[in-house]
Amino acid sequence: MGHKESCTGGDAVFLLVGGLIGAGLALLMAPQAGKKTRQYLSSLAEEVTGKANEAVSDFAETVSDFVDTATSRATEFVEEKANLSKDSKKMLLSALDMALEKLEEQRKKLEKSI
Repeated sequence: MGHKESCTGGDAVFLLVGGLIGAGLALLMAPQAGKKTRQYLSSLAEEVTGKANEAVSDFAETVSDFVDTATSRATEFVEEKANLSKDSKKMLLSALDMALEKLEEQRKKLEKSI
């Protein structure tokens, strides 16, 4: 089952950008006064920027919540399994640190793309 059933945050961003490009081209081709079209595009750009910032903020909050939950569960697991060898604990914590770094990198990439 390689096909995703739900829309991811990245898919939504691409959909939004594609829609904006199409709407912008349609407005440029519309038989409307240039000043009116520019005013409309300006207000539309402000609205879209606000929505994009909100989407980034929501995504960052979701990632942050996920990281907090994962860290909390991992900490609980480590505490419950105190009899694990020191090497095993170090490997687990190292893997968690790498996962946190990757999540942070993805969050930064998403923020830069908007």
